[in-house]
Amino acid sequence: MERVDLADSRVTLYRADSLALLLDIEGIDHVVTDPPYSSGGAFRGDRMGRTATKYQSTEHRGRYLDFSGDNRDQRSFAHWSALWLSAALQITRPGGLCLVFTDWRQLPSTTDALQAGGWVWRGIVGWDKTEAARPQRGRFRSQLEYVVWGSNGVLADEGPCAPGVFRESVFGADRQHMAGKPVGLMGELLQLAKPGEVILDPFMGAGTTGVAALRRGCRFVGVELDRDLFAIARQRIEEAARQPDFFVRPTAPVQSSIFDGDT
Repeated sequence: MERVDLADSRVTLYRADSLALLLDIEGIDHVVTDPPYSSGGAFRGDRMGRTATKYQSTEHRGRYLDFSGDNRDQRSFAHWSALWLSAALQITRPGGLCLVFTDWRQLPSTTDALQAGGWVWRGIVGWDKTEAARPQRGRFRSQLEYVVWGSNGVLADEGPCAPGVFRESVFGADRQHMAGKPVGLMGELLQLAKPGEVILDPFMGAGTTGVAALRRGCRFVGVELDRDLFAIARQRIEEAARQPDFFVRPTAPVQSSIFDGDT
C-alpha cells in the first residue's frame, strides 16, 4: 500500500485494493464513485478482453490506459459490489450519501448491491451524454448512464434541491480515462455536499472526483489500485489544488428597479 497526503492534508490518496483498505479509513461524509462496470463488449466472452478493446472506438484505440477489475459476470459483480458498499457504509456518517455510477446492463445489479450493502436506496439520477454518445444504426443511441444513490439511514431535510438529470458531453479536454467522467458533471453531483465535508472515491481512476471535490471546497480520500492511474490522479489533484475554486459561484448582481431612487 502507498499513501500520499496532498493539498495541505485536504487530500489523502491510497494506492491499494479498496476491499482490503476501506475498513481502515474513517470519518467519511459521502461516497461518490465510478467503479468498473464489467459490462463492455458485444458478447459475453468479450468481458475477458482488454478494456481498450471493449470500450474504445477505433479512432481512440491506444489513447487511454487499460484498467483492471472489469471482467466480472453479473452475479460476481453484484456480490463484489455489495461487499465494498457494505464496507463503505461502515465508515460513512449517518445521513451521508452514496452515489454510484452504472450503465443500463448493470443497473439492476447495482441497485440490488446498494441495498444488500445496507444503504437506503433513494433513486436514480440520469447522465445525458448528449448526441456525442456513440450512435448505432437501427438502434437507439446509448446516450444515458446512471447514478444509483442512497443514504446511510435518514436524510436531513435541508440543502439544495438538485436536478434529477445532468446533461454533459462525454468528451472533454479533461478526460484522462477511457471511462472517465467530466469534471463538470462530478462537480454538479457534489452540490449536495457541504464545503469541508470528506468525499470518498474507492475507485478514483484518474482522480476526477478528487479534482471536483477540491473545487467544491471539500476534502477528499481516494483509492486506486493501478499504479499508472494513481500517478495521473495525483498529478491532476496537485494541479487542481493550485487553482481557484471554479464551483464557487460569483455573487449575483443586484438588479435595479424603476422604483429605486428618490421618491
